[in-house]
Amino acid sequence: MMILKLIGLSVILLGLGFAGIAIKIWAKKDGKFAGTCASSSPILNEGNESTCTVCGARPDEKCKN
Repeated sequence: MMILKLIGLSVILLGLGFAGIAIKIWAKKDGKFAGTCASSSPILNEGNESTCTVCGARPDEKCKN
């Protein structure tokens, strides 16, 4: 019986997490998350054309925040 309560609680918490993410995407303009400096990493950004959406730094520059 205890294991069923644990599984039920886990399912509820995961559901709340997914619902929170869905609400965040729905509430954001164009359904996109705000980026971070990690999004302009040279490893992830092969063309080096994308700048940080938070501070505007290019991949070869240090974060301005």
